Amino acid sequence: MMQPLKGKLALVTGSGRGIGRAIALKLASQGSDVIVNFFRRRDAAEQTAKDIQDMGVKAKVIRANVGDPAKIDEMFDVISNDFGYLDILINNAASGVGRPVMDIDVKAWDWTMDINARALLLCAQRAAKLMEGRDGKIVSISSLGSFLAWPTYAAVGVSKAALEALTRYLAVELAPRGICANAVAASAVLTDALKFYIKEQEAARHQATPAGRMVTPEDVANAVAFLCGEDAFMIRGQTIIVDGGTSVAPFSSLGGINV
Repeated sequence: MMQPLKGKLALVTGSGRGIGRAIALKLASQGSDVIVNFFRRRDAAEQTAKDIQDMGVKAKVIRANVGDPAKIDEMFDVISNDFGYLDILINNAASGVGRPVMDIDVKAWDWTMDINARALLLCAQRAAKLMEGRDGKIVSISSLGSFLAWPTYAAVGVSKAALEALTRYLAVELAPRGICANAVAASAVLTDALKFYIKEQEAARHQATPAGRMVTPEDVANAVAFLCGEDAFMIRGQTIIVDGGTSVAPFSSLGGINV
């Protein structure tokens, strides 16, 4: 089995469950050692790490709330001390408050922006120092909500738009240092996060896409893994859409939602 990422070290934020877990497992299957970051569910993170180790690569679990700058620094201090390098940063951890625009207060706004957008800035600043001379890759997880407006999704959508804009700036500024930065925007993926926005029993009517099924966490992970490989070397500052065609034929009313 080919392992194009053999010998690499990846940090996947929010990788205990859902899309983050799928990404961590995909990178591990391609030979990368993985740092599993989590905030609330240690049991899930430990299970992800065990599944990674079962593939014959290394895994390390680090608890950190990426909405807190001090915790980000602590996480990267551990990575620097234990490894001294980093090849891949996957900015996946996300949160948000589901409210109409007129009901968003400062606390909800700051919480969403800090975790979904500011974390990329702070993590990238620290990661870039560990990627010197290693052809680093930074990939962030966005959403169709960055450019499509959906009910109660404003705070998250705006934070994802900021994330995509920051990705473009990172791509330009980090290119001379040999680091590629891109993003992947997915449509509705049935995870625990999505259930915050729609009821589970309503999910079936949102599964229709031109591709004939709903996007899975593994679909997102496949795109991320591609961007982490050398075949994507000339892709810089882009947001790759993984939505089964929903954005060009938006007949699913929640086609853009993915926290």
